[in-house]
Amino acid sequence: QVQLAESGGGLVQAGGSLRLSCAASGRTFSSYTMGWFRQAPGKEREFVATITWSGGSTLYADSVKGRFTISRDNTKSTVYLQMNSLKPEDTAVYYCAARRAFISASSREYDSWGQGTQVTVSS
Repeated sequence: QVQLAESGGGLVQAGGSLRLSCAASGRTFSSYTMGWFRQAPGKEREFVATITWSGGSTLYADSVKGRFTISRDNTKSTVYLQMNSLKPEDTAVYYCAARRAFISASSREYDSWGQGTQVTVSS
């Protein structure tokens, strides 16, 4: 398994931007599909975005499409989530996750998880 650590969360006003980072340990980062999920208080964890090992394919939740961008730098073993035009409903703990297969929007199919980073969007 790969160890993951998220960073970049914080408090931002509606309409603002944040960039989350997820650093991975291990020498096989480039073989993993990476995903971002989020969980708001009292709600189930939900899919946000995912990217294949090469970065050639991505998938987004409808709620973030056109506002969020997932990317990765395999030389730095890091995956990013650029979040623009943030809304109060984007408030959640954001988690990155890894799996050794093609992209998936199902959290049950990811093997490794980070501890999460809090994103709070004020209105």
